Amino acid sequence: MDSQKVLEQTIGIPFSEGNSVSVLKNGDRIFPAMLGAIKEATSSIDFLTFVYWKGDIATEFAKALSKKAQNGVTVRVLLDAYGALPMEQKLVDMMSESGVNVIWFRPLIRWKIWKTDNRTHRKILICDDKVAFTGGVGIAEEWEGDARNPSEWRDTHFKITGPAVSGIKSAFIENWIEANDNLNLEVVGEDQSEEKGATLIQTVRTSSSVRWSDIVLLYQSLIKLAKKRIWICTAYFNPDRAMIDLLTSASESGIDVRILIPGNHTDQPVTKVIAEDSFEELLGAGVQVFYYTKTMLHAKIILVDDELSCVGSGNFNQRSMLKDDEINLVLIDEKINKELSGHYEEDLSNSEKVLPRRWKKRSIFRRATEGFMRIFKQEL
Repeated sequence: MDSQKVLEQTIGIPFSEGNSVSVLKNGDRIFPAMLGAIKEATSSIDFLTFVYWKGDIATEFAKALSKKAQNGVTVRVLLDAYGALPMEQKLVDMMSESGVNVIWFRPLIRWKIWKTDNRTHRKILICDDKVAFTGGVGIAEEWEGDARNPSEWRDTHFKITGPAVSGIKSAFIENWIEANDNLNLEVVGEDQSEEKGATLIQTVRTSSSVRWSDIVLLYQSLIKLAKKRIWICTAYFNPDRAMIDLLTSASESGIDVRILIPGNHTDQPVTKVIAEDSFEELLGAGVQVFYYTKTMLHAKIILVDDELSCVGSGNFNQRSMLKDDEINLVLIDEKINKELSGHYEEDLSNSEKVLPRRWKKRSIFRRATEGFMRIFKQEL
């Protein structure tokens, strides 16, 4: 089965050729690469994030963006009004006074109250329309370091050059137009690098909707395409009925299905309870489930067989599938898949496997809590 053709026909988005992708693991590698691209920008910087909190890195980004604006670079910053709520006002003031165009996405006080619960969860940085970054990282002290202890979160981000930058830019523009009500027709700069990459990339931008978004079609397609393995890493795991059926069916057919999620080190304990509601059925079908025990695990990665990798901002939960704007990239590249697989196996070495027999013996209170939390499943 031709994975590329199946995904193009199902999602309706073609793959672009000639891309280069760098895998950036944890803040010690992610932030220097992003700040380096900002420093080298000469014409434009577009930055969109759900999380912009506090810490030295928050100040460093604000200063870097402010400096470029003062030097004549067009800098646009789009902050989700809910996710970036803890951000210090002095940083917003610093950027605005320096000439950065700072806009808040879907302010919490608005007459369209039905949109308040639908956020942009995307994380995008684009410099000079030639290099883009996306993945799971937020701008906050929690992401600094190298996941060495519970105060340093584990995450993965990606640096992309090539034609796929255009698709990533479109996700930024979509949110920018809604928040700013200003459509400026632009042409993404041509990639002037002589060396072309070998990675095929399908850029899937999903938006909140009354129906399931394209991310559902994407996840379902990836599971059905698998012949040997499906390795899922997600910060928040909350599959719907159809996804559970697909995962259990794949496992029962002999496919190696693994799910890696945060353990006790999680920023949202309630999501751990929500995730556990599906464990008994998944474990009964042979799906392997692991708790990451070292720190908070925030990466969002799906590995299918030896070539397909799905990365981006979307979690394997109903909020990403229904309520939030997300951006995911499907990469066809054996080398990238192998590198991410190595990271996955390393993360498993810092994880605790959920054993079926032990799970069946969990307390009545724990079972009752799982049952009660079902009423919130579509919110998380």
